[in-house]
Amino acid sequence: MSTTDAAVAAITLTEDELGAYVTHAPTRGLLTGPGLPGDSGLLTFTALRTAGLRTLADVTEGPARLAEELRDRLVIGQLLAPAGMEAESILLDGSTGEIRTTSLLFPADSRPLAPSLEVLLRFAAVTEELAGLRGRFASFAGQYGAKTVAEASRRLLALFEEGTGGEVPPYWKAAALIRPLALIAGPGTDSGLTLDLPARLLDQEFGPGRMVRFEEMDFPAALTHEPTRRFLREAGLPEEALLFHVDTDVPLPTLTEYYTEERSGEYDLDDLPAHADRLIRLGYLVEDNSLVIDGSTGAVLNFSEPEAALYPLNTDVSTLAFTLWLLHHEHTIDEHLGNELTTEAYDQLAATMIQVLSTIDPTGLTSDAPWHYWTELFQDEAGGVL
Repeated sequence: MSTTDAAVAAITLTEDELGAYVTHAPTRGLLTGPGLPGDSGLLTFTALRTAGLRTLADVTEGPARLAEELRDRLVIGQLLAPAGMEAESILLDGSTGEIRTTSLLFPADSRPLAPSLEVLLRFAAVTEELAGLRGRFASFAGQYGAKTVAEASRRLLALFEEGTGGEVPPYWKAAALIRPLALIAGPGTDSGLTLDLPARLLDQEFGPGRMVRFEEMDFPAALTHEPTRRFLREAGLPEEALLFHVDTDVPLPTLTEYYTEERSGEYDLDDLPAHADRLIRLGYLVEDNSLVIDGSTGAVLNFSEPEAALYPLNTDVSTLAFTLWLLHHEHTIDEHLGNELTTEAYDQLAATMIQVLSTIDPTGLTSDAPWHYWTELFQDEAGGVL
């Protein structure tokens, strides 16, 4: 095996290394010629550097666990996944060039990824162009809103359909339908928050009758962060959304007031955070978690009663609103598809959702906390969160 200049980091194989493993001529030509990128934003082939070509039977505990057609598939890389999620392995059919994915924990199941290695690399490249708003998506730079999302999604899906005869595998369908959602809102130049959400975005998504907007009299003195106050007054939040419910009993209490007055005697006040008097309880999350805002900074956190611990949740109320919109909009998309994404590729959808949220609000990646509510709940297939 050889590699080109480290700056390019292409991985190539010799004719002898391919041997009888790969008989598909276009695939042989790619692997012995331009080669594979070591890493990209979506894929990694770095295992080829150290381990070389291996069959799935070699990597798992033996061929007895595998269907006949999977035993000789070659494990050539992985789909990158968020921290804490298993990275699916990328399988190559050496005779046809077809690419599939599988979990090495359950290798009997595999899913289509691309008809060829060349198509796989092309799909990964255009998806990264969208992420970086360059190449075929350069014109979207600085453009935000529902029309931008729809056009970016349409363009990416059309590129995938060209390479698959219209039968787009679930992984790429999720990429085309979910990744462009990050373009719904621009940077918060006007709001003073992370995002400037389009006017009436939440009303259109949840329905105006389901939105809660607060008045000045509803805010405790501890809520001094003016951009947060303005957002709650003017944009508001959905009264009820997936995994979150606004506390409609106003005025909003501090965390100390909530456990002193509304749940007196139910919880040991000594277990509250030291700065509980400046934490405003905005509502509740599932499983005994409260959503609170730091009144001085606008940071959004969740307070776990069982652990008596605070965990970072969102940067501010604008990214909280984006998260709730993202969850609701994903449900709308998947219902339109007959629940195709959640039934055929839940883990791939969950990874895509986490990656999209992380591009807008990296709290789950940058925090030192061992647990992040949205990241964990997105992965909860048994709970049917997505």
